[in-house]
Amino acid sequence: MSVIVLNASYEPLHTVSIQHAIRMLVREVAVVEEAHGERTIGPFPVPRVLRLVRYVVTHWRYAAGRMKYSKHGVLRRDRFRCAYCGLDNADTMDHVQPRSRGGRTEWLNAVAAHASCNERKGNRTPSEANMPLLWQPWVPTRAELVIQT
Repeated sequence: MSVIVLNASYEPLHTVSIQHAIRMLVREVAVVEEAHGERTIGPFPVPRVLRLVRYVVTHWRYAAGRMKYSKHGVLRRDRFRCAYCGLDNADTMDHVQPRSRGGRTEWLNAVAAHASCNERKGNRTPSEANMPLLWQPWVPTRAELVIQT
C-alpha cells in the first residue's frame, strides 16, 4: 500500500510507503490530507494522502515536457490491466504495431498485456490476430502515473 504525497500547493509529487509516510509525520514535514477510516498507527491516522508543509520547487519535472517512456510506465498508465482481455495483473508490455514491422518503442505503440495474450497476438497487429484493443494508448501525464492507488 502506498501513500500519495502532494506538494504544499496540492500538486501530486510521488508516492511513498506507509512507513516513510509515518516518518514524514513524525518529522512534521507533512500533514494528513486523507486517511484510511479510523485506523491509526500510534497517534497518527493511517494516511492515504499527505501534503507537504513547505512548498518544494520542482523545475526539473517540467524540463522535458513529456514523461519518459518505460515498460513500467506503460503498466502503470494502463493500471496493470491487459489491453486485450481487460483482466488485471498484466505483467508485460506489448507493441501494438510489432517492432519487426516498423513499430516504434514509444507510448503510442505500447500497451499492458498478460504474457499469454502477448504470446497469442505474436508478431501480428491486433486486427490480424482478431484481438481488438479495449483502449487506445496515449502519452500519460505525470499525475496519471503518480496517482495510482
